[in-house]
Amino acid sequence: MTAVSEPLRLTEWTSCGGCAAKWGASLLTELVRDFDAVEIPELIVGLAPFDDAAVYRLNADQALVSTTDFFPPLVDDPADFGAIAAANACSDVFAMGAEVITAINIAAFPEHFPHDAMGEIFAAAAATVAAAGGVVAGGHTIRNPEPIFGLAVQGLVHPDRIFRKSGARPGDVLVASKPLGTGLALASGDLDSAAAAIEGMRRLNRAATAQLRELGDAVHAVTDITGYGLAGHGWEMAERAGVTAVIEAEGLMAYPGVPEAILAGVLTGGDARNRDYLADHFETVGHRVAEALCFDPQTSGGLLAAIDSDAFDALVASDAGWWRVGNVETGGPGVALR
Repeated sequence: MTAVSEPLRLTEWTSCGGCAAKWGASLLTELVRDFDAVEIPELIVGLAPFDDAAVYRLNADQALVSTTDFFPPLVDDPADFGAIAAANACSDVFAMGAEVITAINIAAFPEHFPHDAMGEIFAAAAATVAAAGGVVAGGHTIRNPEPIFGLAVQGLVHPDRIFRKSGARPGDVLVASKPLGTGLALASGDLDSAAAAIEGMRRLNRAATAQLRELGDAVHAVTDITGYGLAGHGWEMAERAGVTAVIEAEGLMAYPGVPEAILAGVLTGGDARNRDYLADHFETVGHRVAEALCFDPQTSGGLLAAIDSDAFDALVASDAGWWRVGNVETGGPGVALR
């Protein structure tokens, strides 16, 4: 009798996955601080200060945006993994206000990893990059005990229309383009909750960026929400601008089933690292669900933007999933959950 093979489960090949595999923000900040800043006129955005991607001026009308992101599997299905990894890598380009043009695969697999699964990962990533407006133009694959996949992505933006983390102003409204809770949804064991999060993680931030561009000068600061959670990336914006990012606890939008998972005691491994990073910069009302949503590491999360309050209604009317996170106040810098 022929044995029936078990379905492939990518998460059984790794110890942690997605953006939760990132170094803690404190360690990374210390490492980047030790780098020597390179100052050349063409390098518009580099490491001093760093942003979501590097930006290099090509000419008066074009600047090259360059970034990379890769991680171990956080989902079991190869096609989902490839699509999420690609959407996550492209997100940094969109967070800078740019359009994707090319991508290069970065892959590491065990020698005995199923070849058809590799093909599914590559194909799904290529389709996602195509939907982002670009093309996968090459890559590099090595042997590794655990599977890892991601992409180096390049984009183009006008040098005068770059979105940055800095620039938030008192009176701005904070908005996000996707719900929160990807890590919690996957950890919850709730299949419906996980399916909703996977669908959200596969979705590109391309349309959200286009909608922000339409607002012109009303957009003051932009980043994307990934491994450091809403609170961590909100802190980056607040610190750069010397302001307080206020998060409204009752208004946080989560993927289905995530609040219930939090109340049942579900937390992710990255939660504690993110709390430690913000320990001296986070004010809270002690709202259990909202706190967990703020510190949950996101993979392929939404854009977080600080926009003029007069532009809020127009953005929400676009019916593209935008929701109000809170607002920007004087003082700080810091993040306040109220």
